[in-house]
Amino acid sequence: MEQPTRSMLPDGHRMHLSHGPIDLIIQADGAPDEVAAAHEQAAARFRHLLPELCEELPLLRTMVAAGPCPLAGPVARRMWAAAVPHVPTFITPMAAVAGAVADEILAALVAGRRLERAAVNNGGDMALYIAPGQSWRVGVVVDPLNPRRPAGLEITHAMRPRGIATSGRGGRSHTLGIADSVTVLAGDAATADAAATLVANAVDLPGHPGITRVPARELAPDSDLCDRPVTVSVGPLTEAEEEKALDAGTQVAARMVRQGLIKAAFLVLGARMRVVGQPDGVLTAPERDETREEPADA
Repeated sequence: MEQPTRSMLPDGHRMHLSHGPIDLIIQADGAPDEVAAAHEQAAARFRHLLPELCEELPLLRTMVAAGPCPLAGPVARRMWAAAVPHVPTFITPMAAVAGAVADEILAALVAGRRLERAAVNNGGDMALYIAPGQSWRVGVVVDPLNPRRPAGLEITHAMRPRGIATSGRGGRSHTLGIADSVTVLAGDAATADAAATLVANAVDLPGHPGITRVPARELAPDSDLCDRPVTVSVGPLTEAEEEKALDAGTQVAARMVRQGLIKAAFLVLGARMRVVGQPDGVLTAPERDETREEPADA
């Protein structure tokens, strides 16, 4: 197995950790000596994380069932804990892997340290630490026609969400649904990751002739989705069809909010968007679209 790598990004502030499929961007704000110590702690924990997961990979790719957790590793157990509340819906611990990794590294990063705030970003799934008086501003798609111009969601120390995850078409993982994106806010990143996966799966139009699907194994022989049909393309949809698909996902997200599993979800399909629950943060106007101001040859 290749060895994990560690480097600082050009800004000199954020750390990059990479090992196989895991790619993390870590930011810690505070006194320089505290930040340096936090980086060392995160890197030390990261060194053993992927081998631990690989040891239990067969079980991690197996559908979760009610009962005692059969997994041993701390990240694997985080994954299982995030998935099991959704039983009997089909879900494997892998639905929460990105978020669980972010949670684990964040815990190592902040342990015993005096930081103002910290974030571990695992391919867009984020675990946040916020000290009293501090906040994080995160981007959330509010205009489906211009997803690169997100609104800002301000999350403070007093607010509940500490995990943010996004799932849907075009992401790193396969989806059973047709959502362009589903972003979920929850108490931790693993919980948000599992929920975003299932809500994105639920945004769907089963049997629609314009949706192309193939068995997951054809795209990834070791997929935890086995022969379940995953979406590879979506043809033009009418407004009514988009609304119908979003209705299905909204019902699933609303149930998770009622159960206290998540705080809020943002569902995007085509030209439409739904907000379910209370974001527990202040949504501000979309951020300035820097891409429109770049020279043509940039």
